[in-house]
Amino acid sequence: MTQPNPLPPLLLAGLTRLLGERLSTSAAVCAHHGRDESIFEAMPPAAVAYAHNAFEVVAIVNLCREHRVPLVPYGAGSSLEGHTLATRGGITLNLQQMDQVIAIHDEDQTATVQPGVTRKQLNAALRDKGLFFPIDPGADATIGGMCATRASGTNAVRYGTMRENVINLTVVTPDGQLIKTSRRARKSAAGYDLTRLFVGSEGTLGVIVEATVKLHPLPESISAAVCAFPSIDAAVLAVVQTIQVGVPIARCEFVDPVAVRAINAHSKTGLPERPHLFFEFHGSDAGVREQIELVQAIADEQGGESFQWAHTPEERTRLWEARHNVYFAALQLRPGCRSVVTDVCVPISRLADCVNQTAADMQKSGLIAPMVGHVGDGNFHVQMLVDGDSAQEVEQAEALNARLVARALAMDGTCTGEHGIGLHKQGFLLDELGDAPVALMRQIKRAVDPHNLMNPGKIFAF
Repeated sequence: MTQPNPLPPLLLAGLTRLLGERLSTSAAVCAHHGRDESIFEAMPPAAVAYAHNAFEVVAIVNLCREHRVPLVPYGAGSSLEGHTLATRGGITLNLQQMDQVIAIHDEDQTATVQPGVTRKQLNAALRDKGLFFPIDPGADATIGGMCATRASGTNAVRYGTMRENVINLTVVTPDGQLIKTSRRARKSAAGYDLTRLFVGSEGTLGVIVEATVKLHPLPESISAAVCAFPSIDAAVLAVVQTIQVGVPIARCEFVDPVAVRAINAHSKTGLPERPHLFFEFHGSDAGVREQIELVQAIADEQGGESFQWAHTPEERTRLWEARHNVYFAALQLRPGCRSVVTDVCVPISRLADCVNQTAADMQKSGLIAPMVGHVGDGNFHVQMLVDGDSAQEVEQAEALNARLVARALAMDGTCTGEHGIGLHKQGFLLDELGDAPVALMRQIKRAVDPHNLMNPGKIFAF
């Protein structure tokens, strides 16, 4: 574990006056904020600051700039690519206590929230409004963190990602200005799209202190099901055909037999250890019935069988909790292991090729490597379980990951469908976009953050 440099005494004094006990230099607190779910060793900050409002964030940013101390924004800490690791020490700014739902505009179907509000908390506040926020990355992530990483998840095939569901942001820039990226209108052609600049910026351009997001009407009817297939190829082809015929499916998730074994052990589901698809259908009663008939016919053509239905909210919750918990369930397949997680996305027409070639590569490796995916939009993950103390195993997993990324890029895909770049995928970003686009990103970073204090070392290095 790397040890951060000590903070300037005047900075500590200023932060203590501002925050009191909400500034912590405790080794345990700093260590907690120096780890995420990635393979990297711990990189703790020198202190953790807990903000309650935007004006405190402005003051913290100004103090850090004055003393040239790095600042790392922090939400739920559930990132997978090293986004919140304090590569240069400094201050981690924990925003979880900024957790107020500021306004719900029922008629406009928008909500304005502080960055520490989680997706489950927002949906609980919407329960009596007939509305819901659809972005579901699995973890109960904060809205601010989901904006910063351009999150998506299981519902993206129908409702889009954070990119499509953020209307505006309020951001504290590195020079201490509090700016709003746009108004609350659903569309605008007023200048550069600053909202999209900050969505996916991974905390490198400023601190998100407020977000206005789109809401959607709760469907009249919801049905969910899980179906087994004779092979990975058959399951993926069923997905491709479902999308190509235009079924407006809400969720379409793939799990391979290794992942099914993990789910069964963790969630006591009793599914046969074969490739499975998890489906969810939203719409009117008649519309959902029509979707179900089409998907069942497609599944039948590919040898799908044993559709298990979950019609009640309780049954659906149990089904999707089993799918969401697959990451932690998989860790139990090899107790004490660390996880190297991939995150490619390819055009739907190349999905079957990419998944099949990847499955064959993983089987040859000998590693335990469950495969899951939001395959309705071409995004899938491999979770390689390695001994974190074995340089050979970690190197093997990284080599497999590099081959997978190269395979996806050759199919005109991307190295990351939703996890972001962080520390882990900086070389892949260059492979994907080339030198000139990444150089332009660096120019934007230098212009906005000339002292490189905002989450330094992420996305690219100087």
